[in-house]
Amino acid sequence: MNEGLVLPEEVLISKIYYFRNNKVMLDSDLAELYGIGTKVLNQAVSRNNRMFPIDFMFQLNEQEWNNLRSQIVTANWSRRRTLPYVFTEHGVLMLSSVLNSSRAIDVNIQVMRVFTRIRQMFIDNTELRVEIEKIKNKLDHHDKNMEVVFGYLDELINKNGLPNAARKRIGFKPDNL
Repeated sequence: MNEGLVLPEEVLISKIYYFRNNKVMLDSDLAELYGIGTKVLNQAVSRNNRMFPIDFMFQLNEQEWNNLRSQIVTANWSRRRTLPYVFTEHGVLMLSSVLNSSRAIDVNIQVMRVFTRIRQMFIDNTELRVEIEKIKNKLDHHDKNMEVVFGYLDELINKNGLPNAARKRIGFKPDNL
């Protein structure tokens, strides 16, 4: 199986933002990943605008754009003449059919995998929160015994497959330890 282009996952994750309750990617970031100009990407989208409804792609407003620029200082963004478009997961998927290049397909496969991993992390986190709420509900509100709380947390940790034993230390380790 040919994997094609392989981009570091951290690079892709760093290009995912959150606007209007959606995980999105900027047109300029996607164009860079696809190896084309932002103008070329946006022209391809405008020629196929029926394929990009509002839940696939939308344009940031001035306030959203200013907030993003203030958080992340990038010289290239200062040259923009128009507000950027952002693409949701479905919009990114649709881009591969519009751009119709092997690089776009390879990049989109990786982006879809990252979106899937982010969604799974959210689901796992939600399940953990639900379990903690169940534990809180099991506790008598007047019970101040911390051993009970730690017992329930140990139960939760073991249930999620995390070892109760000491974990292998990672990171820098001085020679004398």
